[in-house]
Amino acid sequence: MKRVLITGGAGFIGSHAADAMLAAGYEVRLLDNLCPQVHGERRQRPDYLTGDAELIIGDVTDQRAVEGALRGVDKVLHLASSVGVGQSMYDIESYVRTNELGTAVLLQALARHPVERLVVASSMSIYGEGLCVTAEGDAISPAERSLEQLKRGDWELSNGRGRLEPAPTPETKQPALSSVYALNKYAQERMALIIGKAYGIPTVALRFFNVFGPNQALSNPYTGVLAIFAARLLNDRPPLVFEDGLQRRDFVHVRDVARACLLALETGHTDDVFNVGSGQSRNIISVARDLARVMGRPALAPRITGKYRAGDIRHCFADIRKSQRLLGFEPRVGFDEGLDDLSRYLVDQIAHDQVEKATNELLQRGLVA
Repeated sequence: MKRVLITGGAGFIGSHAADAMLAAGYEVRLLDNLCPQVHGERRQRPDYLTGDAELIIGDVTDQRAVEGALRGVDKVLHLASSVGVGQSMYDIESYVRTNELGTAVLLQALARHPVERLVVASSMSIYGEGLCVTAEGDAISPAERSLEQLKRGDWELSNGRGRLEPAPTPETKQPALSSVYALNKYAQERMALIIGKAYGIPTVALRFFNVFGPNQALSNPYTGVLAIFAARLLNDRPPLVFEDGLQRRDFVHVRDVARACLLALETGHTDDVFNVGSGQSRNIISVARDLARVMGRPALAPRITGKYRAGDIRHCFADIRKSQRLLGFEPRVGFDEGLDDLSRYLVDQIAHDQVEKATNELLQRGLVA
Protein backbone atom coordinates (compact mmCIF):
# COMPACT_ATOMS: atom_id res chain seq x y z
CA MET A 1 0.00 0.00 0.00
CA LYS A 2 1.46 3.36 -1.06
CA ARG A 3 1.71 6.20 1.48
CA VAL A 4 0.97 9.82 0.57
CA LEU A 5 2.13 12.81 2.62
CA ILE A 6 -0.20 15.83 2.37
CA THR A 7 1.37 19.02 3.70
CA GLY A 8 -1.29 21.39 4.98
CA GLY A 9 -3.40 18.25 5.17
CA ALA A 10 -5.67 19.32 8.05
CA GLY A 11 -6.95 22.30 6.08
CA PHE A 12 -9.88 22.78 3.72
CA ILE A 13 -8.54 21.17 0.54
CA GLY A 14 -6.24 18.82 2.44
CA SER A 15 -9.08 17.20 4.38
CA HIS A 16 -10.96 16.39 1.18
CA ALA A 17 -7.77 15.24 -0.55
CA ALA A 18 -7.14 12.89 2.37
CA ASP A 19 -10.61 11.38 1.92
CA ALA A 20 -9.99 10.91 -1.81
CA MET A 21 -6.58 9.27 -1.25
CA LEU A 22 -7.91 6.90 1.41
CA ALA A 23 -10.81 5.90 -0.85
CA ALA A 24 -8.27 5.14 -3.60
CA GLY A 25 -6.38 2.77 -1.31
CA TYR A 26 -3.50 4.94 -0.11
CA GLU A 27 -2.22 5.30 3.41
CA VAL A 28 -2.35 9.00 4.28
CA ARG A 29 -0.10 11.06 6.50
CA LEU A 30 -0.78 14.75 7.13
CA LEU A 31 1.64 17.48 8.18
CA ASP A 32 -0.03 20.64 9.45
CA ASN A 33 0.83 23.40 11.95
CA LEU A 34 -2.87 23.99 12.78
CA CYS A 35 -2.47 27.72 12.17
CA PRO A 36 -4.75 29.71 14.56
CA GLN A 37 -6.07 31.90 11.73
CA VAL A 38 -7.49 28.76 10.12
CA HIS A 39 -8.06 26.37 13.04
CA GLY A 40 -8.64 28.70 16.00
CA GLU A 41 -6.52 29.45 19.04
CA ARG A 42 -7.03 25.98 20.57
CA ARG A 43 -5.27 24.40 17.57
CA GLN A 44 -7.04 21.06 17.91
CA ARG A 45 -7.45 18.34 15.31
CA PRO A 46 -10.50 19.42 13.27
CA ASP A 47 -13.69 17.40 13.75
CA TYR A 48 -14.10 17.12 9.98
CA LEU A 49 -10.74 15.39 9.57
CA THR A 50 -10.91 11.64 9.02
CA GLY A 51 -9.53 9.51 11.83
CA ASP A 52 -7.98 7.17 9.26
CA ALA A 53 -5.27 9.70 8.39
CA GLU A 54 -2.17 10.08 10.54
CA LEU A 55 -1.69 13.70 11.64
CA ILE A 56 1.73 15.13 12.50
CA ILE A 57 1.52 18.60 14.02
CA GLY A 58 4.48 20.51 12.66
CA ASP A 59 5.47 23.39 10.42
CA VAL A 60 6.59 23.01 6.82
CA THR A 61 9.44 25.45 7.53
CA ASP A 62 10.81 23.10 10.23
CA GLN A 63 13.40 20.82 8.63
CA ARG A 64 13.17 18.16 11.35
CA ALA A 65 9.37 18.03 11.15
CA VAL A 66 9.48 17.72 7.37
CA GLU A 67 12.18 15.02 7.44
CA GLY A 68 10.17 13.02 9.96
CA ALA A 69 6.94 13.36 8.00
CA LEU A 70 8.66 12.09 4.82
CA ARG A 71 9.83 8.79 6.34
CA GLY A 72 8.27 5.87 4.50
CA VAL A 73 6.38 8.15 2.09
CA ASP A 74 5.97 7.27 -1.60
CA LYS A 75 4.23 10.40 -2.92
CA VAL A 76 3.77 14.01 -1.74
CA LEU A 77 0.91 16.44 -2.21
CA HIS A 78 2.19 19.88 -1.16
CA LEU A 79 -0.73 22.08 -0.10
CA ALA A 80 0.78 23.90 2.90
CA SER A 81 0.48 27.62 2.23
CA SER A 82 -0.58 30.96 3.64
CA VAL A 83 -3.57 31.95 1.51
CA GLY A 84 -4.92 35.41 0.74
CA VAL A 85 -4.09 38.13 -1.76
CA GLY A 86 -4.97 41.05 0.53
CA GLN A 87 -3.10 39.85 3.61
CA SER A 88 -0.02 38.99 1.54
CA MET A 89 0.33 42.68 0.68
CA TYR A 90 1.19 43.63 4.27
CA ASP A 91 2.13 40.37 6.05
CA ILE A 92 4.94 39.97 3.57
CA GLU A 93 7.57 38.24 5.67
CA SER A 94 5.15 35.61 6.95
CA TYR A 95 3.85 34.81 3.46
CA VAL A 96 7.33 34.49 1.98
CA ARG A 97 8.48 32.34 4.92
CA THR A 98 5.59 29.89 4.77
CA ASN A 99 5.07 29.73 1.04
CA GLU A 100 8.56 30.02 -0.38
CA LEU A 101 10.88 28.98 2.46
CA GLY A 102 8.48 26.18 3.44
CA THR A 103 8.54 24.85 -0.11
CA ALA A 104 12.34 25.15 -0.21
CA VAL A 105 12.65 23.14 3.03
CA LEU A 106 10.42 20.41 1.61
CA LEU A 107 12.30 20.31 -1.70
CA GLN A 108 15.68 20.15 0.02
CA ALA A 109 14.44 17.15 2.00
CA LEU A 110 13.11 15.54 -1.18
CA ALA A 111 16.45 16.09 -2.91
CA ARG A 112 17.98 13.85 -0.21
CA HIS A 113 15.07 11.39 -0.15
CA PRO A 114 13.32 11.39 -3.55
CA VAL A 115 9.75 10.12 -3.84
CA GLU A 116 7.81 8.60 -6.73
CA ARG A 117 5.80 11.75 -7.41
CA LEU A 118 5.30 15.31 -6.21
CA VAL A 119 2.18 17.41 -6.77
CA VAL A 120 2.28 21.07 -5.72
CA ALA A 121 -0.69 23.40 -5.34
CA SER A 122 -0.38 26.60 -7.35
CA SER A 123 -3.05 29.23 -8.00
CA MET A 124 -4.92 31.09 -10.70
CA SER A 125 -3.59 34.27 -9.05
CA ILE A 126 -0.35 33.89 -10.99
CA TYR A 127 -2.17 34.83 -14.20
CA GLY A 128 -3.08 38.28 -12.93
CA GLU A 129 -5.77 39.39 -15.33
CA GLY A 130 -7.17 36.49 -17.31
CA LEU A 131 -7.01 36.21 -21.08
CA CYS A 132 -9.15 38.71 -23.03
CA VAL A 133 -10.41 39.17 -26.58
CA THR A 134 -10.35 42.49 -28.45
CA ALA A 135 -13.20 43.85 -30.56
CA GLU A 136 -11.29 42.51 -33.57
CA GLY A 137 -11.30 38.99 -32.09
CA ASP A 138 -7.64 38.82 -31.08
CA ALA A 139 -6.71 37.05 -27.83
CA ILE A 140 -4.43 39.20 -25.66
CA SER A 141 -3.01 39.40 -22.15
CA PRO A 142 -4.47 42.67 -20.84
CA ALA A 143 -2.39 45.29 -19.09
CA GLU A 144 -2.92 45.83 -15.36
CA ARG A 145 -5.44 48.55 -14.58
CA SER A 146 -3.88 51.83 -13.50
CA LEU A 147 -4.48 53.38 -10.08
CA GLU A 148 -5.95 56.45 -11.77
CA GLN A 149 -8.48 54.27 -13.62
CA LEU A 150 -9.47 52.48 -10.43
CA LYS A 151 -9.89 55.70 -8.48
CA ARG A 152 -12.35 56.84 -11.17
CA GLY A 153 -14.38 53.69 -10.62
CA ASP A 154 -13.66 52.67 -14.20
CA TRP A 155 -13.42 48.96 -13.51
CA GLU A 156 -13.38 47.25 -16.89
CA LEU A 157 -10.37 46.30 -18.96
CA SER A 158 -9.58 48.06 -22.22
CA ASN A 159 -6.72 48.39 -24.67
CA GLY A 160 -7.20 52.06 -25.54
CA ARG A 161 -9.34 51.19 -28.55
CA GLY A 162 -12.25 49.61 -26.74
CA ARG A 163 -13.43 47.31 -24.00
CA LEU A 164 -11.91 43.85 -23.74
CA GLU A 165 -14.06 40.76 -23.29
CA PRO A 166 -12.85 38.16 -20.78
CA ALA A 167 -12.09 34.69 -22.16
CA PRO A 168 -11.09 31.33 -20.62
CA THR A 169 -7.46 31.46 -19.50
CA PRO A 170 -5.16 28.61 -20.62
CA GLU A 171 -1.92 27.49 -18.99
CA THR A 172 0.03 29.12 -21.85
CA LYS A 173 -0.83 32.63 -20.65
CA GLN A 174 2.24 34.36 -19.27
CA PRO A 175 2.20 35.08 -15.53
CA ALA A 176 1.38 38.61 -14.42
CA LEU A 177 2.15 38.71 -10.72
CA SER A 178 0.07 41.44 -9.09
CA SER A 179 0.35 40.40 -5.41
CA VAL A 180 2.89 38.90 -3.04
CA TYR A 181 0.68 35.81 -2.83
CA ALA A 182 0.77 35.42 -6.63
CA LEU A 183 4.56 35.74 -6.55
CA ASN A 184 4.72 33.11 -3.77
CA LYS A 185 2.61 30.61 -5.71
CA TYR A 186 4.61 31.09 -8.89
CA ALA A 187 7.84 30.57 -6.92
CA GLN A 188 6.38 27.41 -5.35
CA GLU A 189 5.45 25.83 -8.65
CA ARG A 190 8.68 26.79 -10.42
CA MET A 191 10.91 25.58 -7.56
CA ALA A 192 9.03 22.28 -7.47
CA LEU A 193 9.30 21.74 -11.23
CA ILE A 194 12.99 22.70 -11.29
CA ILE A 195 14.00 20.46 -8.39
CA GLY A 196 11.74 17.65 -9.54
CA LYS A 197 13.43 17.61 -12.94
CA ALA A 198 16.93 17.89 -11.47
CA TYR A 199 16.45 15.01 -9.01
CA GLY A 200 14.27 12.73 -11.13
CA ILE A 201 11.05 13.30 -9.16
CA PRO A 202 8.05 13.39 -11.52
CA THR A 203 6.31 16.66 -10.63
CA VAL A 204 3.01 18.34 -11.48
CA ALA A 205 1.72 21.78 -10.46
CA LEU A 206 -2.03 22.37 -10.21
CA ARG A 207 -3.33 25.92 -10.60
CA PHE A 208 -6.46 26.03 -8.46
CA PHE A 209 -9.19 28.53 -9.24
CA ASN A 210 -11.82 29.61 -6.64
CA VAL A 211 -12.34 26.50 -4.52
CA PHE A 212 -15.46 26.24 -2.37
CA GLY A 213 -17.30 23.68 -0.26
CA PRO A 214 -17.51 22.23 3.27
CA ASN A 215 -14.65 22.54 5.79
CA GLN A 216 -13.53 25.98 4.65
CA ALA A 217 -12.39 28.25 7.50
CA LEU A 218 -15.32 30.63 7.97
CA SER A 219 -13.64 32.95 10.48
CA ASN A 220 -10.60 33.61 8.28
CA PRO A 221 -11.30 36.90 6.45
CA TYR A 222 -8.66 36.13 3.81
CA THR A 223 -10.00 32.75 2.71
CA GLY A 224 -12.18 32.02 -0.33
CA VAL A 225 -14.86 34.55 -1.25
CA LEU A 226 -17.80 32.18 -0.68
CA ALA A 227 -16.62 31.40 2.84
CA ILE A 228 -16.23 35.13 3.52
CA PHE A 229 -19.77 35.77 2.26
CA ALA A 230 -21.04 32.86 4.36
CA ALA A 231 -19.47 34.32 7.52
CA ARG A 232 -21.31 37.59 6.90
CA LEU A 233 -24.62 35.88 6.21
CA LEU A 234 -24.36 33.63 9.27
CA ASN A 235 -24.10 36.82 11.32
CA ASP A 236 -27.12 38.39 9.54
CA ARG A 237 -24.93 40.88 7.69
CA PRO A 238 -24.88 41.51 3.94
CA PRO A 239 -21.90 40.28 1.93
CA LEU A 240 -19.43 43.05 1.07
CA VAL A 241 -18.57 43.15 -2.64
CA PHE A 242 -15.67 45.20 -3.99
CA GLU A 243 -15.69 47.23 -7.20
CA ASP A 244 -19.12 46.89 -8.86
CA GLY A 245 -19.58 43.14 -8.30
CA LEU A 246 -19.36 42.29 -12.00
CA GLN A 247 -15.86 40.82 -11.85
CA ARG A 248 -15.90 37.21 -13.01
CA ARG A 249 -14.37 34.13 -11.40
CA ASP A 250 -14.37 30.35 -11.79
CA PHE A 251 -15.83 28.46 -8.79
CA VAL A 252 -14.84 24.80 -8.49
CA HIS A 253 -16.07 22.44 -5.79
CA VAL A 254 -13.51 21.08 -3.36
CA ARG A 255 -14.41 17.45 -4.13
CA ASP A 256 -13.50 18.05 -7.76
CA VAL A 257 -10.23 19.63 -6.64
CA ALA A 258 -9.46 16.63 -4.42
CA ARG A 259 -10.08 14.33 -7.37
CA ALA A 260 -7.76 16.44 -9.53
CA CYS A 261 -5.06 15.99 -6.88
CA LEU A 262 -5.53 12.22 -7.01
CA LEU A 263 -5.35 12.23 -10.82
CA ALA A 264 -2.16 14.29 -10.71
CA LEU A 265 -0.57 11.83 -8.26
CA GLU A 266 -1.29 8.97 -10.64
CA THR A 267 -0.83 10.51 -14.10
CA GLY A 268 1.97 9.50 -16.40
CA HIS A 269 2.20 13.10 -17.62
CA THR A 270 4.69 15.10 -15.55
CA ASP A 271 6.85 18.23 -15.40
CA ASP A 272 3.88 20.36 -16.31
CA VAL A 273 1.16 22.71 -14.97
CA PHE A 274 -2.60 22.24 -15.13
CA ASN A 275 -5.63 24.43 -14.46
CA VAL A 276 -8.14 23.06 -11.98
CA GLY A 277 -11.46 24.87 -12.31
CA SER A 278 -15.02 24.37 -13.45
CA GLY A 279 -14.47 25.90 -16.88
CA GLN A 280 -17.36 28.29 -16.19
CA SER A 281 -17.47 31.89 -14.98
CA ARG A 282 -19.81 33.79 -12.68
CA ASN A 283 -19.87 37.35 -11.53
CA ILE A 284 -19.33 37.96 -7.84
CA ILE A 285 -22.59 39.75 -7.12
CA SER A 286 -24.67 36.88 -8.55
CA VAL A 287 -22.70 34.41 -6.42
CA ALA A 288 -23.40 36.47 -3.29
CA ARG A 289 -27.12 36.50 -4.08
CA ASP A 290 -27.19 32.76 -4.82
CA LEU A 291 -25.51 31.97 -1.52
CA ALA A 292 -27.92 34.18 0.44
CA ARG A 293 -30.81 32.39 -1.23
CA VAL A 294 -29.67 28.84 -0.42
CA MET A 295 -28.87 29.90 3.15
CA GLY A 296 -32.44 31.19 3.56
CA ARG A 297 -31.39 34.84 3.81
CA PRO A 298 -32.40 36.29 0.41
CA ALA A 299 -33.22 39.69 1.96
CA LEU A 300 -29.53 40.21 2.81
CA ALA A 301 -28.60 41.76 -0.51
CA PRO A 302 -24.88 42.22 -1.17
CA ARG A 303 -23.48 45.67 -0.41
CA ILE A 304 -21.38 47.11 -3.22
CA THR A 305 -18.41 49.00 -1.75
CA GLY A 306 -17.25 50.66 -4.96
CA LYS A 307 -13.69 50.20 -3.66
CA TYR A 308 -10.64 48.45 -5.03
CA ARG A 309 -8.10 46.33 -3.15
CA ALA A 310 -4.43 46.30 -4.11
CA GLY A 311 -3.59 43.00 -5.81
CA ASP A 312 -7.14 42.29 -7.02
CA ILE A 313 -7.77 41.54 -10.67
CA ARG A 314 -10.92 42.03 -12.75
CA HIS A 315 -11.64 38.72 -14.50
CA CYS A 316 -10.07 35.26 -14.51
CA PHE A 317 -11.63 31.89 -15.26
CA ALA A 318 -10.18 28.60 -16.42
CA ASP A 319 -9.65 26.95 -19.75
CA ILE A 320 -9.57 23.31 -18.55
CA ARG A 321 -9.13 21.55 -21.88
CA LYS A 322 -5.52 20.57 -21.14
CA SER A 323 -6.51 19.05 -17.78
CA GLN A 324 -9.36 17.19 -19.46
CA ARG A 325 -7.10 15.83 -22.19
CA LEU A 326 -3.98 14.91 -20.22
CA LEU A 327 -5.21 14.31 -16.66
CA GLY A 328 -8.68 12.99 -17.46
CA PHE A 329 -10.13 15.69 -15.19
CA GLU A 330 -13.85 16.41 -15.55
CA PRO A 331 -15.68 18.56 -12.98
CA ARG A 332 -18.60 16.55 -11.58
CA VAL A 333 -20.14 18.90 -9.00
CA GLY A 334 -22.23 21.65 -10.59
CA PHE A 335 -22.31 25.09 -9.01
CA ASP A 336 -25.89 24.81 -7.74
CA GLU A 337 -25.24 21.34 -6.30
CA GLY A 338 -22.07 22.65 -4.69
CA LEU A 339 -23.93 25.57 -3.11
CA ASP A 340 -26.52 23.20 -1.65
CA ASP A 341 -23.68 21.08 -0.26
CA LEU A 342 -22.08 24.17 1.29
CA SER A 343 -25.38 25.37 2.77
CA ARG A 344 -25.90 22.02 4.52
CA TYR A 345 -22.46 22.32 6.08
CA LEU A 346 -23.20 25.88 7.23
CA VAL A 347 -26.37 24.97 9.15
CA ASP A 348 -24.62 24.29 12.46
CA GLN A 349 -21.51 26.41 11.96
CA ILE A 350 -20.50 29.45 14.02
CA ALA A 351 -18.48 32.10 12.21
CA HIS A 352 -16.72 35.12 13.65
CA ASP A 353 -17.18 37.82 11.03
CA GLN A 354 -13.77 39.51 10.67
CA VAL A 355 -14.37 41.02 7.23
CA GLU A 356 -14.74 44.66 8.24
CA LYS A 357 -11.72 44.41 10.54
CA ALA A 358 -9.63 42.97 7.70
CA THR A 359 -10.87 45.64 5.30
CA ASN A 360 -9.92 48.36 7.79
CA GLU A 361 -6.44 46.85 8.11
CA LEU A 362 -6.04 47.15 4.34
CA LEU A 363 -7.52 50.66 4.36
CA GLN A 364 -5.12 51.89 7.06
CA ARG A 365 -2.19 50.71 4.93
CA GLY A 366 -3.46 52.42 1.79
CA LEU A 367 -4.28 49.08 0.14
CA VAL A 368 -7.93 49.93 -0.51
CA ALA A 369 -8.82 52.70 -2.98
